[in-house]
Amino acid sequence: MTTENSTTAILKKRLNTFKTEGGRLKRVSNEVLVAFLRAYEQWPGSGAEFFREIGISKQQFAVLMKKAKRVCRDGQVVEDSEFEEIALHATGSALSVGGSPCVAIELTWNEGKVIRFPRVDELVDFLKKVA
Repeated sequence: MTTENSTTAILKKRLNTFKTEGGRLKRVSNEVLVAFLRAYEQWPGSGAEFFREIGISKQQFAVLMKKAKRVCRDGQVVEDSEFEEIALHATGSALSVGGSPCVAIELTWNEGKVIRFPRVDELVDFLKKVA
């Protein structure tokens, strides 16, 4: 069984759990709708081949597609996405993001003076000295 066929077989089984005795699809979950849309996006053949493969009619396909697109557009389902690490490169003692220095801690001192500490140990040293 190829990956395409196993994906569609799983989708077919998931959709069948929402079918009534008369073959109607009722209350299909948002997760299944998104899986349906993603499977169709990966499908190499025609739409007709896809809906035949997963065991639904042309009308059911159209309704599911409409609902799936609405669910995705409205953000009703948070899809799993791969974690992507964002690395910041240090420049000097502070980190630079978009041209402005990244400050670990800002301390508002008396008379509205703001003191910025790029590292926690510098804040601790400062507090020890003023105590």
